[in-house]
Amino acid sequence: MPANIEPVTPDDLDRAVLTALDALRELPSDAWSGDPASLDWTRWETVEHMCNALTLYAMNMGPRKPPMDRNVPFAREGRRPAAPTTIVHADTAAGSDGLLQVFEACAALLVAKVRVTPPDVRAYHVYGASDPGGFAAMGVVETLVHTRDLIEGLDVPYDPPADVCARTLARLFPDAPADTPPWRTLLWATGRADLPGRPRVTTWRWYGAPR
Repeated sequence: MPANIEPVTPDDLDRAVLTALDALRELPSDAWSGDPASLDWTRWETVEHMCNALTLYAMNMGPRKPPMDRNVPFAREGRRPAAPTTIVHADTAAGSDGLLQVFEACAALLVAKVRVTPPDVRAYHVYGASDPGGFAAMGVVETLVHTRDLIEGLDVPYDPPADVCARTLARLFPDAPADTPPWRTLLWATGRADLPGRPRVTTWRWYGAPR
C-alpha cells in the first residue's frame, strides 16, 4: 500500500453505507422487482447479495480460530435458480424499507466487528485471507459498486466519497492508477466503466491478503 494512503477504516465503511442508503431510499417502489441493467438479479436480490457478503465477512472473523480454508459454513439458498445464494433473506412483506433496514443492520455488524478485531487477525476469503481493514475495504466495494448497479438508468443522485474510494483502491486493487478520479477508477477496476487511456476491464478480482 502506498505510504501516503491510509488504511480503510470502520468509519470509511460506515460512510459508504450511509451514501448507499441515501441513494437507495430514492428508488421508486416499483423499481425493486426489476432487474438492474448490468445484472441478472433483481434489485431486491442484489441487496440480499450485499447483505450476504457483509455478514459473511463479519462472521468469518468471529470464531476464536477464524476459518482459513472456507467460509463459516452457514446454509445458503437463493430465492430462485438464477438468484444469488445467501444466508440472509429479508421478509418481502416488510417491503423495500424493511429490505434496506436488513442491509443497514448487516453493514453495522461488519462495521462493529472491524472495530473490535485486532489488526493481526486473518480470516478466509476466496481472494486471499484478509485482515479487518481488508474486510472493511471489501464491504466498501460491495456497497458502493452494487448500489451503482441498482440505480443505473434511474435519476438518483449518487456521489461516493473520493477519499474512501482512494483508500479502497490502494488496499484491494494495487494495479489501479492513483492519478485518476477514485470513484471512476473503482468502477473501471470492477469492469463497470471506461477510463481514458486504459483498456476496458473484462475480468477482475481484488486482492484481499495484506501486503
